[in-house]
Amino acid sequence: MASTITLRRRINSIRNTRQITKAMELVSASKMRRAQEAAKLSRDYRAAAYALLARLNLVKEVERHPLFATRPVKNKLYVVITSNSGLAGAYNSNVLKQLTVAIRADQDNKVKSHVITIGNKGAQFARRLAGVELVAAYPAFGDKPTENDIRPILNTLVKMHTDGEVDEVHLLYTMFRSNISQIATDLSLLPAHLEQADAATDASPVFNFEPDVETVISQVATRLIEVQIWQGLLESLASEHSMRMLAMKNATDNANELIADYTLEYNTARQAAITQELAEISGGVEALKD
Repeated sequence: MASTITLRRRINSIRNTRQITKAMELVSASKMRRAQEAAKLSRDYRAAAYALLARLNLVKEVERHPLFATRPVKNKLYVVITSNSGLAGAYNSNVLKQLTVAIRADQDNKVKSHVITIGNKGAQFARRLAGVELVAAYPAFGDKPTENDIRPILNTLVKMHTDGEVDEVHLLYTMFRSNISQIATDLSLLPAHLEQADAATDASPVFNFEPDVETVISQVATRLIEVQIWQGLLESLASEHSMRMLAMKNATDNANELIADYTLEYNTARQAAITQELAEISGGVEALKD
């Protein structure tokens, strides 16, 4: 059994850790509510943008546009959203596992993989991957990302796809469902061919484009792809704060259990020490009587 001094030090150390985890839990809970509201409010806009992008697939002229061009896949680009720090449960590992599975599939199919990371955890992981080109690494954009944060990434992936450097672009992020359910998601960004277009009416819609078809499709498609990235960031933020809050709550609960266990052990050791001292005193008194 450990000494009372050692047990007291362990209890104090765990109490200090509990204060940190409890504070992080409260901070994450506050940030989670705001992030959830932002993600839910923009879902309708993202759905409308996705539907509009699907309708553009029905326009015959889009087949000639680079953003809609379908080519044999020899190069793939993955935009991976992670966090700057850990202590968020399986938030980062779920997305990185999905990236690993995708890269292994590319290697089996003789496809070259390229990666753009958002968040330091993703960058650290991508640098250790053999045969994978890390195109760019961005730190996490904080709790309030702006269009200026997304614009460099959007310009890079659009240029790489237009120039033929990559044939497909995928966004890997965490979809927020509830406080206890977050799903790592693989969203295809480019080419801008969506399944909804196949389910739409067979009759091609009639559109009037001003000033011309190429200009309108290029501008609209780029903005609609930007919406997909934006929503991915918001969903990831909500998922990160939710999973960090849950992880810190579990850590706080574990700390409480450890404190209770060590306190019981401390009291037992203290009682044993007192009993031993009393026995020694009694033995000394009996020895003096003799």
